[in-house]
Amino acid sequence: MPIFIYNSLKRKKEEFVPIRAPKVNIYTCGVTVYDESHIGHARSLYIFDVIRRYLKYRGFQVEFVRNITDIDDKIINRANELKVDWKELVEKYIDSYHKDLDALSIQKGDYEPRATENIPEMVKYIGVLIEKGYAYEAGGDVYFNVRKFNSYGKLSGQGIDEMRKGVRIEPGDLKKDPLDFALWKNSKPGEPSWPSPWSQGRPGWHIECSVMSQKFLKTDTLDIHAGGRDLIFPHHENEIAQAEALTGKPFAKYWIHHGLLTINAQKMSKSLGNFVTVKDFISKYKDANLLKLFFLSAHYSSPIDYTEDKIEEARQALERIAILLQKIEVKFSGLPANQLTGKIPDEIQNIKNKFIAAMDDDFNTPRALASVFELVNLANKHIDDAIFSLFAKKALEELLSILGVSLRQAAGDPASNDAEIKLLIQERSMARKNKDYALSDKIRKDLEEKGIILEDTKDGKTTWRRKI
Repeated sequence: MPIFIYNSLKRKKEEFVPIRAPKVNIYTCGVTVYDESHIGHARSLYIFDVIRRYLKYRGFQVEFVRNITDIDDKIINRANELKVDWKELVEKYIDSYHKDLDALSIQKGDYEPRATENIPEMVKYIGVLIEKGYAYEAGGDVYFNVRKFNSYGKLSGQGIDEMRKGVRIEPGDLKKDPLDFALWKNSKPGEPSWPSPWSQGRPGWHIECSVMSQKFLKTDTLDIHAGGRDLIFPHHENEIAQAEALTGKPFAKYWIHHGLLTINAQKMSKSLGNFVTVKDFISKYKDANLLKLFFLSAHYSSPIDYTEDKIEEARQALERIAILLQKIEVKFSGLPANQLTGKIPDEIQNIKNKFIAAMDDDFNTPRALASVFELVNLANKHIDDAIFSLFAKKALEELLSILGVSLRQAAGDPASNDAEIKLLIQERSMARKNKDYALSDKIRKDLEEKGIILEDTKDGKTTWRRKI
């Protein structure tokens, strides 16, 4: 079955046909490292990781590039504000960003190029744009001449005159038109700078992505360029102008944009006190899977509003999965799923097909997630059937893996070496046998305070799982 993607460039859903199938190249705009990554960044990082995982699952050979912007006005301003060297600031937040990726179990890109490591290529790129008449030097700065690029505005759907309204030339700017944007900036005294034919300066933000995407994916035309809806204009519009002016070819075949995140229906802002970093979330809730299930509950292209109630809903949903996996682990631990033979039950295969159909339809994760819970419900109905249960468990873990969700620890794997928990469970069993219910209750309560939930089965056994 074909995969369909909503292409922001064409404003419609299109069949996904890579340029050199089965190879697929994807470029997504990464973080600007001047502060901690927040949960809005996490949505972007996670949803494109899911898309990457799913395309691999469907047999594509995916090459994935996600850049790091490590030189920018925001970085310089923040370093000046904190009175630290800009390089020190950058290294601190790159390290922090990688820790966030690890905490979210999000795969790194095949390449994660840093802007400062690719400046010679940017200088060369800008030079060609000047030669072709699409850019001009003014007082050590270099600007892209927007009116020379006839299709400017095709991604955002705005005409040049419409975009020009409200755009001002800042004091000191020497650009010919308010819409012209900087390719190269002449550095002020004390600012970081690199040599160029025009000045000691630094690249503009937009040129970084055009250069690094084409360089590391080794192509003039990308299969997929991805990013947030807030980047459509001017960032992605400017990328298109630069790249297509240089090569004369389409810059990207498909553009994918995710919706933005709000907090309790408000824009996230430090001034409003609702700025939630990835580390804040992990510190409070301990489990990144809760954030992932929350993200999956909305289509990637839609806006999503973060509330504590929605995270609690995600916790309850995650717990349903964890409890089922635990039941199957405990009841049938002697029959490992990887030794299953024979045909997968039709009911399970039908649910897998629904999941695939949902993801084929523009990565519709709410529908895909509904299929996951349909499988949970079905497995609970057949919980006494060993073969059915193990097939269901294997299918469930397969679908969760595509979504980047892992519940092995949450399921309370009986193979865990947590000797202390097992000894306390044995002590509690002896207390119950001796009718010392006060001690039994105390052990249960003590373990619950440590995040361990005990469940007594009908046959007198006690199982445990970690609280989600």
